[in-house]
Amino acid sequence: MTAKSDDASPEQALVTLVTGARRGIGRVIALRLARCGPVTLNDIAEGKDELEGVAEEVRGIGGRALVAPGDVTEADQVAAVVKQSVEEFGRLDVLVNNAGITRDGLLVRMTEEQWRSVLEVNLTGAFLCSRSAAKVMLRQRSGCIINMASVVGLMGNAGQANYSASKAGLIGLTKSMARELAPRGITVNAIAPGFIASPMTDKLGEQARDKLSSLIPLGRLGTAEDVADAVAFLASDAASYITGQVLKVDGGMHM
Repeated sequence: MTAKSDDASPEQALVTLVTGARRGIGRVIALRLARCGPVTLNDIAEGKDELEGVAEEVRGIGGRALVAPGDVTEADQVAAVVKQSVEEFGRLDVLVNNAGITRDGLLVRMTEEQWRSVLEVNLTGAFLCSRSAAKVMLRQRSGCIINMASVVGLMGNAGQANYSASKAGLIGLTKSMARELAPRGITVNAIAPGFIASPMTDKLGEQARDKLSSLIPLGRLGTAEDVADAVAFLASDAASYITGQVLKVDGGMHM
C-alpha cells in the first residue's frame, strides 16, 4: 500500500488522519491503517486520554501516531489539526471522516438541538475536515478522502431522521467532491456500514441480536474490522481508479 502520487516511491508510507478515532470503528480503522504508515488520531478534547491509549496501541504494533484533539465542527480547530499532522509527518495522503454522533428520536418529538447537533458533527464536520485536507492534497496532486456514511443514508430509519439526513448528505458531498478533486488525482469515496457489532448491540441481548441478524442475508452482524478492511482497500493503490462511489459493508442488507 503506497501513497497515490506519480512520483511516490513504492516504499513510501501512507500518512492518514482519522477523525472520531478514540473508540469503536474509528479506533479499529486507525489501527488498521497504522500498518501502512503514520496516523494522526483526532477526536474531541474530552477524549484525549482515550486517544493516547489508541496511540499506545499503534506504537505497540510498531507504528507512528500523533494525538491531535479538536472539534470537527470548528473550522479553526480543524485547520490546526491538519496543520499539526502535516508538520509532524510531512504530507497527508488519506483523510477518514469517521467522527459522528446520534441523537435519536421520533420526528414529531425531535428538538432543533437534536437535529442541528447531528448535522453539524456528521455532515458539517466532514465538510470542514475535507476542505482543509483538500488544500494539502491539491498541492500534492494526490490523496484520498473516505467518508463514513451509513446504509440508513440510503434507506432511512424510523427514529433517525437527523442521522439518516446527515448520512444521505454525506453521500451527496462525497460525489460532489469526487468530481471536483479528481483532476488533481484525489479520490473521494464513502463507506456505508450496516448493523455493526458494538458495545451498544452487546447490550441488546441475544434475542434482539438474532432478530437483527435475520435481516442480513449473510446472517451475522458486521464487525469494525470488516469496515476497517474496506477503508484500507479504498486507501490503497488497488482502488486508485475508484472515486465517487458508496461501498456498502452491510452483509447484503440493502441491495
